Parts: sequence; structure tokens; C-alpha cells
Amino acid sequence: MLQVDQFALTLIYAVQKSRKCLNNSEDIQYKKRFSSIAMHAAAFTYSCQMHQVVPNSLKSRIPPSCTSYFSCHRAQSVTIIIKMIDYIKTWGAPHLLGAGQRLLLQEAAGKAIGSSSVDIGPFYGLPSKVKDLLRQLRGIETLYEWQHNCLTLECLQQRKNLIYSLPTSGGKTLVAEILILQELLCMQKDVLMILPYVAIVQEKVWGLSSFGIELGFLVEEYAGSKGRFPPIKRRCKKSLYIATIEKGHMLVNSLIETDRIGDLGLVVVDELHMLGEGSRGATLEMTLAKILYTSKSTHIVGMSATLNNVGDLQKFLRAEYYTKNFRPVELKEYIKIRDTIYEVDSKAENGFTFSRLLNFKYSSNLKKADPDHIIALVTEVIPKYSCLIFCPTKKNCENVASMVCKYLNKEFRSHREKEKEDLIKDLKNIGNGSICPVLKQTIPFGVAYHHSGLTNDERKSIEEAYSRGVLCLLACTATLAAGVNLPARRVILRAPYVATDFLKKNQYKQMIGRAGRAGIDNAGESILIVQEKDKHLVQDLVTSPLENCYSNLLPEFTKGMQNLLLSLVGLKIAVTQEEVYDFLCHTLLGVQQQLLSKEKSLSELVKDGLESLIEKGLLRVKTVEKDQNSKITLVITRLGKAAYKGSIDLSYCNLLYKELKKGLEGLVLESSFHLLYLATPYDMVSNCSPDWMIYLRQFNQLSAAEQTVADMVGVPESFIAKKASGQAIRKSVDSASVNRLYLTFILYNLLKETNIWSVSEKFNLSRGYVQNLLNSAASFASCVLHFCEELEEFWVYKALLTELTKHLTYCVKTELIPLMEVAGVLEARANQLYNAGYKTLAHLANANPETLVKTIEHLSRRQAKQIVSSAKMLLTEKAEALQEEVELLLKVPTDIPETS
Repeated sequence: MLQVDQFALTLIYAVQKSRKCLNNSEDIQYKKRFSSIAMHAAAFTYSCQMHQVVPNSLKSRIPPSCTSYFSCHRAQSVTIIIKMIDYIKTWGAPHLLGAGQRLLLQEAAGKAIGSSSVDIGPFYGLPSKVKDLLRQLRGIETLYEWQHNCLTLECLQQRKNLIYSLPTSGGKTLVAEILILQELLCMQKDVLMILPYVAIVQEKVWGLSSFGIELGFLVEEYAGSKGRFPPIKRRCKKSLYIATIEKGHMLVNSLIETDRIGDLGLVVVDELHMLGEGSRGATLEMTLAKILYTSKSTHIVGMSATLNNVGDLQKFLRAEYYTKNFRPVELKEYIKIRDTIYEVDSKAENGFTFSRLLNFKYSSNLKKADPDHIIALVTEVIPKYSCLIFCPTKKNCENVASMVCKYLNKEFRSHREKEKEDLIKDLKNIGNGSICPVLKQTIPFGVAYHHSGLTNDERKSIEEAYSRGVLCLLACTATLAAGVNLPARRVILRAPYVATDFLKKNQYKQMIGRAGRAGIDNAGESILIVQEKDKHLVQDLVTSPLENCYSNLLPEFTKGMQNLLLSLVGLKIAVTQEEVYDFLCHTLLGVQQQLLSKEKSLSELVKDGLESLIEKGLLRVKTVEKDQNSKITLVITRLGKAAYKGSIDLSYCNLLYKELKKGLEGLVLESSFHLLYLATPYDMVSNCSPDWMIYLRQFNQLSAAEQTVADMVGVPESFIAKKASGQAIRKSVDSASVNRLYLTFILYNLLKETNIWSVSEKFNLSRGYVQNLLNSAASFASCVLHFCEELEEFWVYKALLTELTKHLTYCVKTELIPLMEVAGVLEARANQLYNAGYKTLAHLANANPETLVKTIEHLSRRQAKQIVSSAKMLLTEKAEALQEEVELLLKVPTDIPETS
């Protein structure tokens, strides 16, 4: 009480002193600075009085103008306090306060905001405006009981870490978003949200930008090639970083390196069970372990619908656990064997009870075409309700969609006919006049397929059409279950397989979790189609517990261990073998080491990993003499630092270095061809099978200068010509270089034509493969750029790779790039906007959503509002970044020499 009272009185003194200083000063920046401090000081004092922290008598000592100003901003009282404190910390106010008073301010400020949480409104400590926004933007009137209980948990009040688990569609994300808003607005800390896929990151950026605009925080995308390392340090607004697993790891590394990890108040991890999934799981484990080890103030919240060995995860994350078996819409699980439907019943002896026989008249022809009764199952729900069919393979998705439409009644074509015609037009525009023949056949019936063979624009159009009810049936692969939110009344699993692998319980739960939409359906149901041979396996599937989540840091699982050891030394988190071992003890691997690593102890794994990195020239040993004692420490080499900063696969980093070095000897800049080769991702080379006639044709179209690039990388024209003519090859040529150059030809054509359809036809490849290559190349180019930034000899590449990364990221005409920087705007939509006169980011940010709906075909009101909000957010973020630079330039140095 006394400290806060003194704090307030000192601030009033600051107001009074600042008046005299302002009157005597001719320095405009000086006046602005002290004017801000004075305003915030008075506002804080008034805030204290409002919250009954200090005596009412203080109110009378505040200038009326300040009182009037602050009374309009009551809900942001704490925000104003902390902004004021930031001013004092930043500028030091040397002319305003004496040393003792400055010290008092800093100490009192620490105590004033050092509590676990500060309420700034009635909605879980948030302003009422948040509740209004949830109603306006999401249609959420009230929270479920479990959500209220979770948000009021004692462990959250005490800022302990939390893991919570509920079935898919239970409303987990809303709890996370409220916690995020509490951190941004109440605690005034930055937040990192880690999501599994690029598409989900973009969807979340799109969805939360409206909240950022209304509530005064920034939303920054970290996915693919997007994201700044380290992020700009904002003084006026806090940032919500929404990132993929890989980008989240790079972001955390950059914050640790710049000693800013404490700025991160909260880290939210969706799909926490992905800790157990291969190299991406290893990356997620590294990220969380580093946060836990380097920042005591950062709060971690993880959520998932499919968790089993929670005890291990709790021990690793030092977290409390909350779970409920809640779904707003009841889900009924069924299996189908022949023409009989059984309900999944855990109480039954074999796990199933009889439900009904299928009542659908099949002709002999139809029975042959559809032995699994898919048409009978889908026509029970479509077109009135939506349906998803999960298929084992991409080809199976297309075959099922096509087969269903062959036998659907013609009446299905009349359901929302005009909108389906418009969708076909959209897809033709995307394909430059071409459309997939399967989609052309199925869309008139309200049916489509959804898998990685679609381009980004096609996928977006199909998802939007399904969300609006224009499409009522999607045949899709398992990736949709863990990807974007596309629920259905009924979910059908075509077979208990993903490709050739039998379904895992986690995958099964993800798929059936899509059934039942809160606020739309009053029930949801899943039907798994089972062959007699798989009956016993399916019994085990539906009755068994979820799979355990195991660490993937072990060398035999992934390359995660070496990546972790390298970055620990590079970031100076651990610089001796003993320190590295201590860190590993605090990972999920450390928790599970006795179970996972029976042949080698954790210390042996550390020793082997460090020795391997030293052999590769990524680390070196240094002996430090101190007080007649010697200490062996680990030091990262320049190449090692470049590798971890660029997130380059360690098995390729030496090769990349050599190729970049060789490129300096004769970099061909007549076109982007040589640079593209250097940015072609290594990890796609093994899956490449060149068509030699196409290869030769492409080679012959190169200029003389471009052909020298092929010679430089070890692919002579004679080799390609002999392969194309079927002649024997006597002199061996590195197949990796040959395949990589072929991929470069694909990328080169993409940058020249900017149309995935025409390029995929030219190279006789699926458009999905070409899209995936383009996405991977954009990401890898960004990694190579960060790699080069750490090596002085590669300075020449920096500007070149910056531009190349931008062109690969968007792969459109230059004039469309500013529009495509907006989350959720892809090429087709950017073309529409540009042709309608919205040519810049400022045009979009200041657009009227209602005008957009009238002007742009097939744009819903919700989408229009989100586009405008996303554009405003991006424009605000860019403007704030420039303002930060200006203020930094104008900041008065604290170490100016003084005359004696």
C-alpha cells in the first residue's frame, strides 16, 4: 500500500516538474517525451484512485485534462500503467527525476505489476468488449461449463503450466484464445501460439486479426517463408506470434539469443500429441524444453484431443492436467460389415451391438460398382446435411467422388445449382481455363475431393464452398482430419487404413471427431467400413486406449538430437558436456530415457552426439585456463552457427556450403536459374524421376550462359542427350545433382509463367506435386538466406535470396504480391481484388466489407470482414515497425560524454 502510494505521489511530482521543464525547453522531442510521461503519470494516479489502491485525496491533484482523458480509457488502466513504466525505462527521464526517485519508480513499478494477474474487466479479467467480439465475430453467447471451470482453475491463477484434453469439437481452442487475450491485455506480454500446419496458421491469423484490430495488439504470421528473426521489439503494442512447429522453434531460438525470451509470457501448443510424431515432434520437444530451461516466467499451455501417457508429459512440462469427456454435439460411432450397421459399445462383449440393416435397393450393376454401400450411406444425409468420406489414398478419393456421382439422382444437380456453376468458373480461372475432369464431373452434384494434389487456390475454393453448404460431400485423405476445421453431420471411413498402414487410434479419433457441428447439428455420427478380414483388428482399434506419446529425440528416430546439441552450444544455453547432459535430463527424452534407450545411457548419447558434431566441423573444443585449473568448453563454428540459424538439415549443410562457395566463383545472374538451383530443396530430390525427353527439351531452351550452370553443377548436356535417346552411359554422373537440376527447371518455369496448371502439364506432373515443390522451395530459400546471413563470405547472396524468397512465396505477377501478403488472400482472390481496383494493402485495409461483397464474386460477408481486418492488421504491423525504427533513431543515448 505504501509503495504504491509513494509511486503515485512520485508520479504527480513528475507531472509538476515536467511542466517547468517543458516551459524551459526548445527541444520538440524532449517536450513530446515528457508530455507522454506526464500524461501517463496522471492517468496512473487516477487509475489507482478508481481501483481504491490509494487515497481518494490524490484525485484532486490531477490536472482536469488528464482526468478527462483517462476516464475514456478505464478498461485499459493497467495497459497505461505499463506503457508509462516503459517510457521511464526507455528514456530514463534524466532531467525529470533524481536518481533516488527513479529507483523508487522502478521498484514500485515492479511491485505494482508483479502480481500473477491484473483484472481489467469483468469477462475473466478482460474488458466486456471481448465478450461482445466473441458474440459478433464467432456467434458465441456463453461458455460451456467446462470452459468456465478450466479458465478459473487455481493453477492458472498461479501461472502454472497446464495440459488440457477434450474430444475434438469440445471447444478447446476458445479457452486457449481467452488465455492468450489475458496475457496480451492484462499481463502485457507477448504470446506464441504453435499450430501444426501452414494452412491452420493462416486460418488462425485470419480469424484473430479482427480481435487484434479492436483490442490493440498485433498478430504476426510465422509460417513457410514468413516471419522475422528476431521479431521486432515493440514498445507500444504486444504481439501474438502464430507459428508452425518449425518457425516457432526458430522464433524461440532468436529470442533466447537476443536475451528476450522473458518477453514471451505465454506459449500455447495445439495438438500437443504431435510431440510423438517424428522429426516434427523432436522439433516441438526442443522448443518447449528450451523455454522451460531459459525462462521461469513463461507460462506453457498445451491441448489435444488424443493424449494417453499424460503423466510423462506433465513431468516434462511441469504441468497440471485438466480433462473432460465433453462434446456439445453427441457423437455416435458405428461400424459396417457387409450390409449390417453395428454401434460401437464398450460394454458389449466384442465391442459392438447390432444397430440396423441398410435399407437401400441396389441393382446388380450398382452392387458391383459400390460393394461397400457408400451411396446408400451418403444419400441418407446429403444434400440437406454435410458428409465426409475419409479414403486411404489420393487416387481412392477421386475414384469414390466420381463413382458416387455416377449413381446419384439428377435432382442433386438442382441443389444450389447457380453457386456450383460459379465454383466451376472459379476453378477454371485458377487453372487458366483448365479444370480437373473429376471435379468438373462431381461439383454439379455437390461433391468434390480434397487432398494434397490440389493447388492452394483450389483447396481454398473447395473448402469455402463446403463451409457454405454449396458442396455437401468431400472425399478426403487423413490430412484433413488434423488440418482445417471442416466438420460434417456424418463421417464415413472408407477403410481402416491410411495408405497401406492400419489406422492408429489417434488417427481414428481425429477423423471421427469431425462429426457433429456445434450450433448446426444436433447429432454427429461416424461409420467405419470394415471387411471381414479386418474385423478383429477393428475390435482392437475401437476398444484400445490411445497410443502413448514418446520422445523422438533419439538418433535412430530422427536427427533431432544433433540439432538440439548444436543449438544448445550455439545459444550458450549449455557449453560443457555436463551442462548439455543436465539440459537433456529436462526433456521428454530425459523423462522416458529408461524406457526408450536401454542400450545407451543419456550421458553416452550426449557424448556420441557431441563427438559427431565435432567430426563434422560444426563444433570445436576449447580449453579455458582459470586459477591454474583447465576447463573444457564447447564452441560453435561459423558453419555450425549458420546451420542452426538457418534450420538446415545437418546432413546437407556441408554440401550447401560447398555449392554456395562454388557459386561465388561464377554466379550466373543473367536470370534466376542459377540462384534457383541453390534454393532447390534437397529433401525432394530422392522422389524425383525425370522425364528425359522433357529434360532435354528444357535444357535446349536455356541461353548459353544458363547452360554453363548445368556444367558447373555437374550435369553435362551430353549426359541428358544420351539418357533421352536411350544410350548407355559410361561416365557416372551424380544422380542427386541431376534430379535437383530437373526440379530447378520446374521452378524456373513456374517463376516465368506463374501458373501451376500449365507447368504441371508441361512436365507431366500432378499439380499438387508442383505446388508442394513450390512451397518447399520458398521455405528452403528462406532457410538458405538465414544460413548466408551468418557467413560473411556469402554477403552477396543476401539481397538476391531476399527477392527470390519473395517471388517463390507468392509466385504471381509482381503487382499482386502486396495483396497476397494479406492472410487468406491467394492468387485467384488477389486477381479479383486487383481487377476491382484494390491494388495496394492500403486499399484493402480501408475497404468497406459491404462494397467488397457487392464487387467481388463469391465473397461472403464474413470473408470480406476478415480480409479487411487482416489487411488492417498487416498495415498496422508495418506502420508500427517503421515507427519503432524512427523512435529508436531519435532516442537520446545514455552514454553521451559529458564535459567535466
